[in-house]
Amino acid sequence: MKWMEGAKQGIVVAGGQGEGNDLTQLLYPQGVVVDQLGTVYVADPGNDRIMRWPQGATQGSVIVGGN
Repeated sequence: MKWMEGAKQGIVVAGGQGEGNDLTQLLYPQGVVVDQLGTVYVADPGNDRIMRWPQGATQGSVIVGGN
């Protein structure tokens, strides 16, 4: 979730489609990093992968690992 200052609702920026192994899903996500460009990186150990969501993306991409 991303919360803009003063917002009453957050914006889903990674995952958000329930548990699973699709590119819109995560399974037991643990670590999250956001870089200067707004790209979100998520450690997704339930799927043995690292995912990346560029700002505005509707689905992530696997950058390391995967089932």
